[in-house]
Amino acid sequence: MRGGDIESRGEKNRGSNHASSHAVEDTDTPWLSWLIPLFVVANVVMFVIVMYFNNCSKHDQGCVARFLGRFSFQPLRENPLFGPSSSTLERLGGLEWKKVVHQHQGWRLITCIWLHAGVIHLIANMLSLVIIGIRLEQQCGFVRIGIIYLLSGIGGSILSSLFIQRNISVGASGALFGLLGAMLSELITNWSIYTNKVCALLTLLVIVAINLAVGILPHVDNFAHIGGFLTGFLLGFVLLPRPQLGWMQRRNLPAGVRVNSKYKAYQYGLGLVSLVLLVAGFTIGLVLLFRGVNGYDHCHWCHYLSCVPTSRWKCDGN
Repeated sequence: MRGGDIESRGEKNRGSNHASSHAVEDTDTPWLSWLIPLFVVANVVMFVIVMYFNNCSKHDQGCVARFLGRFSFQPLRENPLFGPSSSTLERLGGLEWKKVVHQHQGWRLITCIWLHAGVIHLIANMLSLVIIGIRLEQQCGFVRIGIIYLLSGIGGSILSSLFIQRNISVGASGALFGLLGAMLSELITNWSIYTNKVCALLTLLVIVAINLAVGILPHVDNFAHIGGFLTGFLLGFVLLPRPQLGWMQRRNLPAGVRVNSKYKAYQYGLGLVSLVLLVAGFTIGLVLLFRGVNGYDHCHWCHYLSCVPTSRWKCDGN
């Protein structure tokens, strides 16, 4: 981390010469991004560990890339993403409803975020994390982005567990969608300091819509995407509001001169409402989960959020 608090950097030039249509760029040195690269390394290391324990060459003759020895991949008919077996993922912390609810292994809500089903899955998520996360960390700092990433991942795991109760779920997608949600709420709560704001909003909405639309394909856990996105969206209002333009200068005015509030009224309002909704959502979700509630019992049409049947594939409703 370089310099002082992000709110004190580049304030004097925020009123002019904005460099981006998406975000207001600080004119001083941005935060040094180290947490997101650390997350990338952690995910890669975890995948290597998973493949080491998987040891396909010992248990299956049809392994892919057998020259890798115990790091070879499961047969493509079992895992087309070039990765380990589902039993290995389950053993090392994959999200599995029965183990969370009936065996009280709530820690799986967190560990599943660091596991990936295969090389393709890992590369896709890590590229997205680098593209989205590094920019956000440079702009907002590692503390806030780290909180958003982790809580969004957990939020995605909770919603996924309420609906996906027969399959194993792994991946950082919920956390990634949380960063996308935070980008959207950050744009909304700091609307007045953006240039080309409508274009930025429409672009971001299209990106989010496309990514959520991909989630209706079979074998994609869109509930983790939705849960992570909603969590990050609410957290953005709580953690990412920016001071009003020129506030840093006004607070240094002589005594007796009225100083405006650091944040606008709507920023306080959005932050408070979002915090209440976030706490309520996590509380209700965890209570329902550990009571063994099936989300489909209360939302019969929700299966369309995760898989839409077509002439090319079918959905099992789970």
